[in-house]
Amino acid sequence: MATKPGPLSRWPWQDLGNYKYALVVPWAVRSTYRFVRSGSAEERDLLGFAVLPVLLLRLLYSQLWISVSRHQTARSKHRIVNKSLDFEQVDRERNWDDQILLTALLFYVVNAWVPLAQGVAWWNSKGLVVAALLHAGPVEFLYYWFHRALHHHFLYSRYHSHHHASIVTEPITSVIHPFAEELVYFTLFAIPLLTMVATGTASVAVTNGYLVYIDFMNYLGHCNLELVPRLLFDLLPPLKYLMYTPSFHSLHHTQFRTNYSLFMPLYDHIYGTADKSSDDLYDRTLHGRGGDAAGPDVVHLTHLITAPDSLLHLRLGFASLAAAPLALSSSASASGRLLRGLRRPLAALTSLLPGTFRSEANRMGNLSIETWVVPRYTSQYLSKEGLHAIGRLVEKAVADAEASGARVLTLGLLNQASELNRRGELYVIRKPNLKTKIVDGTSLAVAAVLHMIPRGTSDVLLLGDATKITSVLASALCERQIQVQMINEDLYDSLKQELRPEMHKHLLLSASSYSSKVWLVGDKLTDEEQRKAPGGVHLVPYSQFPPMATREDCVVHSTPALLVPDSFENLHACENWLPRRVMSAWRAAGIVHALERWDAHECGARVTGVDKAWRAAMAHGFRPYDNDRRHADK
Repeated sequence: MATKPGPLSRWPWQDLGNYKYALVVPWAVRSTYRFVRSGSAEERDLLGFAVLPVLLLRLLYSQLWISVSRHQTARSKHRIVNKSLDFEQVDRERNWDDQILLTALLFYVVNAWVPLAQGVAWWNSKGLVVAALLHAGPVEFLYYWFHRALHHHFLYSRYHSHHHASIVTEPITSVIHPFAEELVYFTLFAIPLLTMVATGTASVAVTNGYLVYIDFMNYLGHCNLELVPRLLFDLLPPLKYLMYTPSFHSLHHTQFRTNYSLFMPLYDHIYGTADKSSDDLYDRTLHGRGGDAAGPDVVHLTHLITAPDSLLHLRLGFASLAAAPLALSSSASASGRLLRGLRRPLAALTSLLPGTFRSEANRMGNLSIETWVVPRYTSQYLSKEGLHAIGRLVEKAVADAEASGARVLTLGLLNQASELNRRGELYVIRKPNLKTKIVDGTSLAVAAVLHMIPRGTSDVLLLGDATKITSVLASALCERQIQVQMINEDLYDSLKQELRPEMHKHLLLSASSYSSKVWLVGDKLTDEEQRKAPGGVHLVPYSQFPPMATREDCVVHSTPALLVPDSFENLHACENWLPRRVMSAWRAAGIVHALERWDAHECGARVTGVDKAWRAAMAHGFRPYDNDRRHADK
C-alpha cells in the first residue's frame, strides 16, 4: 500500500481472492445468451460478446510478458536497472489482473446501458483516427499533468508511492496502483472510447485494439529491458517524441522527478521535464552492459519435479506461485485437479527443448550465480528409457558451464544420481582437466542434517539404502559418539566396509528395533515403517526430496537447507518446497565452494569435509534452518 493510504485505496474485491472472477460470470452469461439468441448477424452484439474472450486473451498476453521479461532479465545483458527484486515486490504486485477485470466489468456495464455501444461494426477506420487523435491530444496531455500532480507529497504519500515502491520494474508493475488512482486512469482512457461510441465510429477491432495498445506500451515501458531498436528512430526521427522506450521510463522510477509522460515523451520535452540522460541510458542499455555479459561464477543445475506444478512454480512462470513453497500434494487441491490434465502435454512440450534454460540469476557480493533447469521431470529421471537422454543434457550443461567460465557447477536433485553419472564423477573421468569444479554438496548436506538432530541424542535410526550421503552421515555420527541403528542389512554391511574399524562399535543392526526417537530418513520412507514409529519421533530427512510423512504425531524436519545471507540478491522465488530465503544445502554448497575458491571437486567418492563445509558456510553468512514442526501443523 501507499505510505499513508488515502480514501478508496483498496480495491473493492480485494478480500475475494480469485473468487473476484465470479463478478464477471452473470455478465458473461448475459452477453453470450443475447449473442446466441440474436436472429441475424446485424442484430448480434459482437462488442459485448467479445468482452470475455478479450479478458482471457489479455490475461494470457500479460503472463507472456511476465515470463519473457523474467527470462530475459535473467540473462542480464540488456537489463536497465541492475538491482534486485524481492518477495515484498512480488506480494505487492500479485493482483496485477485487477485492472483487466475492472475493464471487463466497465465494458459490460457500458454495453448494457448505452444503446450506441450495442451492435457496433467489426471495423470502422474513422474510429481509428478518432482514437489516435484523442489519445495523442487530451489523454496524453491530461495524464502528464495528473502524473505530475501525483508526485506532490500529498497525493504521492496517499496513492502514487504504492506504484513507485518498485524501483526495479517488471511489466506488471505498470498496472499496480491504488483503486482511486486507477479509476482516474480509466477515466482518461475512456475519452477516446466513449467519443467513438458517441460519434457512431466505434468498432470491435479499434475498441479492443486500443486496450491492447495500452497494455503493450505499459508493459514495454516497465519491462526493465531495452527492446526498441535504434533503426526505428533512425528511419523515423520524430518517433522519439511519440513513443517512449523502456530506458526512458525507467528514469522516472529511479529519478522520480523526470519523464512523466504516459507513452509520448513529447510533453516532457515541451515542459522541460525530460531527463537529460535519457538518450545516453538508451544507447548504453541497447548496446548491453559489458559486466553483465560475463558468464556466471556458479551454476546450480536442477530439474522439474512434476507437471504442471513445478513448471508454473518456476520464476519464469506465475510470480505469486514461485514466491510460495511448492506443494507436492497440490494435485489433491481444486487447482491441482484443474491442471492435472495438462501434465502430459506439458511434459511432451518441455521434452522438445534441446537443452537447459536459465531460470534465475542472483548475486552475492562479487559472485554471479545462475540456476539452470534441465527440462525433464522426476518421473523421466526414474525411467530407464529417459536416463540416457538426460545424461546427454547434463553433460552438455557441464560443458556449457565450463565454456561460460563458471568456477563451480552444483548437481541438484537427481542430476547427481549414481545411475546417471556416478554422482558427477563421470564428467571428471571423461575430462580430467575440467576447470569447472563439480560439487554434489554431500558435506554441507550432512552438516545440515547433524544440526537438525536434537541436542542430547545418543542414538538414531538410519533408514534407506547404501549411498554416499548415508556413508558420510554415519561416519560423522560415529565420530560424535552417536549410535547408528539400522534395519537394512545391506546398508549395515556397506557401512562396516567403508567406515574405519574403530567406528564399528557405534553401528548396530537390529531387524525389529524402531524405538529410537530420531529417525534419519531418505525419500523412500514407507507407510509401514512409519506405523512402527513411537509417538513424537523426529523424522530428519537426509535426501533432497521431503519424505511423505503420514504420522500426525511425529516431528517432521526440513530437508537439508540453510537460510541465505542478507547479501544474497535478487531472490524472489522459493526453491521447490522450501520457504522464502531458504536454500537447499546442495545448492548452497556450490556457492560456498566458489567463495572459498576450493580447487577440488566434490563428486564421486570425494568429500570436502563436513566440519570444513559448515564452518565456511557460517563464515559467509549462511545460517542453520529447520522448520522443526509437527506434520499436523503443515
